[in-house]
Amino acid sequence: MTIVLGTPDVVGLGGVVGVLREWQCDAAPVQLHPGDLGWIWRFGAEATAAAVRTWSRDGRVLAVGLLDEPTLVRLAVAPDAWRDAELARRLVEDITDPERGVLPAGRVRVEAPTGAPVQNLLLDNGWTTDEPWTPLRRDLTEPVPVPDPGLRIEVVGPEQAHVRAVVQRAAFAGSTFADAHWQAMAAGPAYADARCLVAHDERGRAVAAVTVWSAGPGRPGLLEPMGVHRDHRRRGYGRAISVAAAAALQRLGSSSALVCTPSANVAAVATYRAAGFQQLPRRLDLRRDA
Repeated sequence: MTIVLGTPDVVGLGGVVGVLREWQCDAAPVQLHPGDLGWIWRFGAEATAAAVRTWSRDGRVLAVGLLDEPTLVRLAVAPDAWRDAELARRLVEDITDPERGVLPAGRVRVEAPTGAPVQNLLLDNGWTTDEPWTPLRRDLTEPVPVPDPGLRIEVVGPEQAHVRAVVQRAAFAGSTFADAHWQAMAAGPAYADARCLVAHDERGRAVAAVTVWSAGPGRPGLLEPMGVHRDHRRRGYGRAISVAAAAALQRLGSSSALVCTPSANVAAVATYRAAGFQQLPRRLDLRRDA
């Protein structure tokens, strides 16, 4: 059967989240997670649907792409289609041809699972390696210790959405995250198995925040994003809330906790390692300059 490229409607997004959940596996390379769609959902269901691409054969989704930015597509592939040569060729054709509606002409990037055939095919077509990323994983089969007792960790609900938004904006330069973004995100199907946590110091100040996304019991969960308020850094709050995030995923039944950060952000890598995450082999994005 022919492989079909498509863009889901809002109703179909739930099915895309479902297949991404099924594809998560500790034994496989880190790839696009349902939590990645969940985080994009802060802009609304319509915007999320417009950013998703699917590749299907005979009605079954074999690959999913997320336009995290207009010039960056992040890919996930069904485990049993990992070595599907026809799928890999079709992915490359659709990614490289601007008329297919995946990526525009000019400088663009692709994030694909390490070792996926699509990587080698893109390199054969003149693409080059780009920014390195560092994935990290924390095993959750053993009990996670209680984080710093000097912090109060709060699970965010609708009434605390403004606190979560304030920390997000203070942690990431240029962030416009607001209460309405949290409400939209929490209304999406990916958030059914997610939690937002905010850490408060001994004076009650919100100092760090994280969102964790479960892919279901026995599957790896994701931290996306984690940040520390710019006025409260270098005090161990990033480590503490990362431990709390791992504990929250453990309570949700996750087998492990995953996070991925630019390798150049050595402070973030050090923070996650201090929180018990093990560094995995780095992953390279691919880039086309013209």
